[in-house]
Amino acid sequence: MSDPSAEVAPHVYSVSELLAGLRGLLEDRVGRLWVCGEVSNLRRGPSGHCYFTLKDGEAQIRAVLFRGLARRLLFEPEDGLEVLVHGDLSVYEPRGDLQLLVQALEPRGRGALQLAFEQLRRRLEAEGLFDAARKRPLPAFPRTLGVVTSPRGAAIRDVIQVSGQRLPGVPLLLAPARVQGPGAEHELAAALAALDARPEVDVILLVRGGGSVEDLRPFNTEVVARALAACATPVVTGVGHEVDLCIADLVADLRAATPSAAAAAALPDHRAVAARLERDARRLAAGARRALERARARFDGQADGLRVQAPSARLVAQRARLAGAARALRREARARLDTARARWTAALGRLDSLSPLAVLGRGYAIARRARDGTIVRRADQVAAGERLDVRVAEAEIEAEVCAASALDPPRR
Repeated sequence: MSDPSAEVAPHVYSVSELLAGLRGLLEDRVGRLWVCGEVSNLRRGPSGHCYFTLKDGEAQIRAVLFRGLARRLLFEPEDGLEVLVHGDLSVYEPRGDLQLLVQALEPRGRGALQLAFEQLRRRLEAEGLFDAARKRPLPAFPRTLGVVTSPRGAAIRDVIQVSGQRLPGVPLLLAPARVQGPGAEHELAAALAALDARPEVDVILLVRGGGSVEDLRPFNTEVVARALAACATPVVTGVGHEVDLCIADLVADLRAATPSAAAAAALPDHRAVAARLERDARRLAAGARRALERARARFDGQADGLRVQAPSARLVAQRARLAGAARALRREARARLDTARARWTAALGRLDSLSPLAVLGRGYAIARRARDGTIVRRADQVAAGERLDVRVAEAEIEAEVCAASALDPPRR
């Protein structure tokens, strides 16, 4: 039998050895793998690394996206985003945490470019870069048309052709720039700024032909969006085909479906302008003729009025009116005098009939006592020998009473 005390003592691992061994085991046996989960607790460290938790309904694991890879992402990781992570399973020894070292990150169920487009669109829209109030109208007749595009692409040929058809002779000023590939957005922004600084440029066209979503990526960048928003010159975009919609289209003052449509929107059609000028000239001439006829009619009417109102004619008319007024006044005076005379005669007749003198004229007399002037109406008012004053129609008689006796009352 063996002696237990003689057995070899077990190896005792330090914590760091244990975790280092576990990390090596995971890297050797598990290796790189794909994991699906939802991003939560996302934060960016001062170093530029992104730290987050990848979770599902029952478990979670820590993950780290290092700065170099984070810069190359087409979209911004955010909490709540469901992603596919391609990375290495490892152990972070200082904390003993199991973690994923992310090598690639993709949004699940949609492309990274589409997600980047949606994220940038929401952010710029919240800032007001798409507001209709900041859109500026295009000038009716631009002096010079600026064009930002590739000098070797089909877009510049379309612009030249359409501009020559619509308004021949308008200068085109090209600011060449790459329209796809890494760094193209910076060339586009610089070209926009260069044309915006030229005072003779009244409209800028930002155009390119169709392409894939990846080809159009420079027009969906924040760099180009900010350059468009900073332009003081109105900008028309014509990027890709009619179905393509870029962030640049939303920021620009006017979006056209194609490069040709952008040139047509910026320049008037000289044939339509000529037709409109001819039509306006005809209307102006007709209006001038009507105004002249109205003025001539007014002049003729005023001339006739001046002839009627000449001083000699006015004097004759005034004299005729004065003579008529005098005749009317005389007729009115005679009528009023006749009426007054008739009223006076009637009143005089009524007054004469009531006068005591009229009674005396019919043979009556008025007797008064000489001593006191009392009218004698009865015999007992006087005595024999009393003197009386008797008034007849045309004289007064002094009389003396011989005798006074009452008369018999009249018989009935």
